[in-house]
Amino acid sequence: MSLSETTSRGAELDRWFAAYSADHQHPTNQLLHLFCVPAIVWSILALLLLVPLPASVPAGLLAWLLGGMAVTFWLRLSRALGAMMLALMVVVLAATSTAIVTIGATAMLWIAIAVFVIAWIGQFIGHHYEGKRPSFFTDLVYLLIGPLWVLAKLVQRRSGL
Repeated sequence: MSLSETTSRGAELDRWFAAYSADHQHPTNQLLHLFCVPAIVWSILALLLLVPLPASVPAGLLAWLLGGMAVTFWLRLSRALGAMMLALMVVVLAATSTAIVTIGATAMLWIAIAVFVIAWIGQFIGHHYEGKRPSFFTDLVYLLIGPLWVLAKLVQRRSGL
């Protein structure tokens, strides 16, 4: 499976990944990112699902809209990875919505905050090992590149690429 398409879109993704990878060479940093980036994404989605909205607005609309915007960005860079991210986004949002109903909004709020804080601490520990500051200090777009980069790493490992 080719993660990079042979178009200008693929070239753009390759540039983003090359720059992001340059700041993520240390094995400990990479390992921490494989766990912490998805945890941060989940915690942000969970927190967005918990934002109180007027009764006339469907619950969780903010999370679905912002998640959809992120997926649109990822699809623009890579149809294959973007489609995988879309599937993951739908599953995560649906499962988290169900979990909120099951355990309650207050419990989910505290869990999401704890995961968010712990995962960011993990990220900064990884960058301490790396000896480089996080990429998003250079460009906030890297906050969207990170999850795609992690997915690409996982797909490459699984497929042996």
